[in-house]
Order: sequence, then structure tokens, then C-alpha cells
Amino acid sequence: MKIAFILFDGITFLDLVGFYDVITRLKHFEATKDTSWNMCGLKEEITDELGVTLKVNRVNPYLSEYDMLFVPGGLGTRALRYDVEFIRWLKTAQDVKYKISVCTGSLLLGAAGFLHNKKATTHPFSYELLEPYCKEVIKTRIVRDGDVITGGGVSTSIDLGLFVIEQFIGKEQIENIKKQMDYPYTAEGIIEVS
Repeated sequence: MKIAFILFDGITFLDLVGFYDVITRLKHFEATKDTSWNMCGLKEEITDELGVTLKVNRVNPYLSEYDMLFVPGGLGTRALRYDVEFIRWLKTAQDVKYKISVCTGSLLLGAAGFLHNKKATTHPFSYELLEPYCKEVIKTRIVRDGDVITGGGVSTSIDLGLFVIEQFIGKEQIENIKKQMDYPYTAEGIIEVS
């Protein structure tokens, strides 16, 4: 499995890192040991909301070569959803099997047309911003509607990673991962539409 992590200026790093820490553990299981990933963006370096920088290791790749797309949120999403170049690039993920976002990353999935006739969620303060892009905004932590999985606010990123990874390795292994992470929580508010 090949995963594309989408990076952009104004990202919330915890949105990225919470999911990244969990999902990249797929590499440690026999069935998913060939998992690989790239940090993808439209320039070589991005800066988060607070000024931390991160290198992008694939600039402007054709996203449909990946099996999973992950779009984090952050204040940068508000303007980026109107950025023609960025949205055109994101649309190249049309054929990606799993399209996943957390927080306001769903606004970008929506702007790219991936939430059309789908139910989705986002950060609780951004429900109204998401409404024009999807069939219905569900005010919960995780919504799976077919090939699209959206998560709520920043702390949801870890639960989202655990929810997604469970699809590949099963519930028993999830409990082991949670012990490794010293993560005592059980996810709530998961809705699977189809």
C-alpha cells in the first residue's frame, strides 16, 4: 500500500502526526509490510500554523498512483479550498481507493469534489463551512461513507488512525498498538454509512 500525506502551509501538525504515527505501523505486520508513504505537497517545504517547517519529499506527484490519501486540517485550509492550482492537484487523487481527512482537511476533500453525495464530518467549529461540499454533515468524530473517511477535530487523528488501521490488521492487533502507545481511550462517535 502506498500512502500520500498531503502537506500545505497552515497545516496543524498534530492532525498529521497523530494519524501518521498510527497508520505507518502497518509496516510492522506481515500482511501490510510493503506499506510505503510520501510527504506530498506543491513545494519543497511547508510551514505549519505556528512556524514549524517540514520538508516535502514528493513535489506535485500524480496522486492516483497512491492507494490512500490523507489530508490533515489547519487554518490554511480556509483559503486553500479556493486555490485553483492546489485543488486541481488534489483532484488527481480521483482513483485513490481510500480518501481520508481529519479536522478541516475535509474542506479540501470537499473542494476537490470527493464529498459529493457523501456524509462527512469535520472540526466542530467548521460544520457550516463543510455543508456546501457534502450531502450531510454528521456532527460526530468519525464518518465513513464508502471510500471516504472523515474525522473531527485534532484529537480525533489518533482514533482515526486506529479505525483505519483496524480495517487491515484486525481488532486484536489494535489493542497491542494502543498498549505500545499507552493510549487508554476507546473511540466514540464512529458512524459507518456504507
